[in-house]
This record gives sequence, C-alpha cells and structure tokens, in this order.
Amino acid sequence: MRYNLILFIALISAMAGLSCKNKSGGKYIDQGEIHYNIDYIGNLGAMPKEAMPRNLVVSFKKDKILFEMLGMGNSGILNLSNPEKGIYDTYFSLFTFKYFYAAKPGELYPGFEAMDGISIKKTSKTMVICGFNCKNAEVTFPADRNKIYEIWYTNEINVKNTNASTPFSPIDGVLMNFFFFMGKAEVHFEAETVYKKDIPDETFDRRENFKRVTKENFMDFINKMRSL
Repeated sequence: MRYNLILFIALISAMAGLSCKNKSGGKYIDQGEIHYNIDYIGNLGAMPKEAMPRNLVVSFKKDKILFEMLGMGNSGILNLSNPEKGIYDTYFSLFTFKYFYAAKPGELYPGFEAMDGISIKKTSKTMVICGFNCKNAEVTFPADRNKIYEIWYTNEINVKNTNASTPFSPIDGVLMNFFFFMGKAEVHFEAETVYKKDIPDETFDRRENFKRVTKENFMDFINKMRSL
C-alpha cells in the first residue's frame, strides 16, 4: 500500500512537471517568450469557441513587451509596449480588416471595460509555475465581492512594467496564471512554457498595413464583431 502511494505521488509530480516547462536555462532572464494556454468560460456570443485563439505568446526584452493572441488566418489581437519609442499600441485583425489604436503612456489598453471596479489583494500564498517561484493575489469585482478569482505572478523574470496598461497594473511581476473578461465570457491564461531566446528589436516596432483609428472606432468595430 505504501509503495503504491509513493508511486502515485511520483506519477502526479511527473505529470505536473510536464504540464509547464522552463526552457530558459535559469531564472532572471531579461528576454525571451512565455507561451500560455487559453481557456474560455461562459458565453462567447455568436463566436464559436473553436474559432477563438487557443494560445497567447508574450515576447519580452527588458521593458519592451508584445502580447500576441492569434487564431485562424492570423486573426486576433496584439498589445505592443515599447517605451523607448513611445509605442503603446493595440492591434486587431480579422481577415482583411486591420486596425490599431495608439494609446498614451499609462493609458489602459482598449477592451478592458468589463474589468472596471477591479480590486486586487496580494496574499502570502506561493506556488512554483514553470520552475519560477510565484506569488498570489485575489481579485474581486463590484457585482459580487464574495466571488474570488486568483492570479499568480513571478518576480523572477526581468521585464519591467509588464502590466502597466492592463487592469493588473498594481501587480509588480510577470503574470503566469491570470484572466480577463471578454463581454460575458471569462478568458483564462495559464503559462505552459518559458523560453530564453534572443528577441530582435524589430519585434517591438509599430506594425505596418494597419489603419490607425480612434479608441471609440476601435471598440465599435470589436463590439460589432462580438455581436455577429
């Protein structure tokens, strides 16, 4: 019986190790990629879940960061922050439609309106994700302060101000397990792999072939796509 218990624990530990990989060769890297799995919970409207992006890739280099959430045909959303060049862009592409909004420093990226009233409380809980020691925070919203969401973040990846233009700006670390609201749906992100790799500076340049629009026009277009 004791042997079976030890074998069971060893198997669970091995599975946990396979579920999230650290290919960085160490901690405190200052450039690379984080790959996240995406899970959707709730009503996505007319959009079938199969058509939604299944992965998020975050590329980072010191204080520059790019979030890429792409689905079929490279349609999806990109958030780009390059403080050195004053770039704080959000891009939306759907087949031949390509728009972007250029935000100001410290301005919240468009699309986070459903996160209004967020309250974040850091806790003493810890967990290891992809080989990185992570801290915990509890998140609530005005509609039901008794419903608690958990997020996990690490200070062991050297990238600055990763959450500056998101609802999680009070978190001073890289988010490894987190969520957003998209309309009436919840979108959950879980880190799967962390890679140490050289990221070219051009990765963080403003994209071409996108039409620049106002924030209002950008949101109008996204809302129309959600209601199709």
